[in-house]
Amino acid sequence: MVSDDQINLPGVLAEVTAAFGRYEAALVGNDVPVLDELFWDSPHTLRYGVNENLYGYGAIQQFRAGRAAVGLSRMVLRTQITTYGQDFATTHIEFWRDGASRTGRQTQTWMRTRQGWRVVSAHVSLMG
Repeated sequence: MVSDDQINLPGVLAEVTAAFGRYEAALVGNDVPVLDELFWDSPHTLRYGVNENLYGYGAIQQFRAGRAAVGLSRMVLRTQITTYGQDFATTHIEFWRDGASRTGRQTQTWMRTRQGWRVVSAHVSLMG
């Protein structure tokens, strides 16, 4: 059980913030190898996108490999990162893309693995 004093431990929060920063830079720069690295290589990993539901690391990797590398830049409007103990965290952002008519939202669940922090679940949606 995680107690209140284990929420946002400074060192853990710094690690997750750095991992999330790597992810965001890789996303807008279409650095597919880093994006692949930062998702947990497991059939249990999932990503719900605006137009797709991806179950398992292989499906996520295939989606990234086939995605067009245009229109990826975005302005992050708000970020909230919360860590729970030493090995679990969530990240949430609101974002805006140039020319978009709706605000986007992204939620990720991160887990510490032997390889480092990895996204185990992600959800991207657009507000109505």
